[in-house]
Amino acid sequence: MKALLCGALVLLSASAGASAQQRECTKVVISADSDYAPLQWYDGKNLRGASIDIAVAALQAINVPFEVRFVGPFYRVLEEAKSGEIDMVASLKENPERREYLSFVPVPLFANPIAVFVAKDKRFAYAGWNDLIGKKGGVTRGNQFGDGFDAFLAKNLKIEEEQKAYMNFKKIELGRLDYLITGYYSGLIYLRQSGQEDRFMALRPYVAQSDNLIAISKRSPCLKYLPALEQQLNNMRQKGQFKQILDKHLANF
Repeated sequence: MKALLCGALVLLSASAGASAQQRECTKVVISADSDYAPLQWYDGKNLRGASIDIAVAALQAINVPFEVRFVGPFYRVLEEAKSGEIDMVASLKENPERREYLSFVPVPLFANPIAVFVAKDKRFAYAGWNDLIGKKGGVTRGNQFGDGFDAFLAKNLKIEEEQKAYMNFKKIELGRLDYLITGYYSGLIYLRQSGQEDRFMALRPYVAQSDNLIAISKRSPCLKYLPALEQQLNNMRQKGQFKQILDKHLANF
């Protein structure tokens, strides 16, 4: 009986995957981390940013309809990608866990350095990952960093998660955290916009510096466009369009 039940579950899972692929792709629903400027952010009305512009430009070039949709914090974006509620995540790092439910387009968008941010008046000696051991750190829920740092973090570090990076900056200010790990550019932009550049700083070296990629949900009927997207993104990269788009957004902050 147990064997029959397991077999039925496998068949149901396979059927659900096949059904997703058989559905018609009427449009590609795009979303992304809404708290990661200049790559992507929510301005109160729309999800914007360099990675959004790149995804939109690539889809337009291959004549595929799309919708850019804000769905909330990044962990919710990942949940909806798992279920197939959204088709495309416009920019994120690749890792084994995410490969279980996402197919990544193997064209690097940007080098995305990840930094340790601290209060300037409470900074500590830092030469690498081991110097974070024994201290209290914060991350934004759903963020992962690449270059082997995620496994080191899980095994060795005391970490608290929050929905938004600004919440962890506040915790540092209150003395509840010693540091925050987040994207170098997004952290600097938040501090610049909030007028706190004189209170916090990013330590060097970076904890990681792997590339961000576009990914499509494995439950999406739009997965069939992945080869065409790869070709178009390669063309854009070779023409220097990624850098042009990123520079445009950096100039706005």
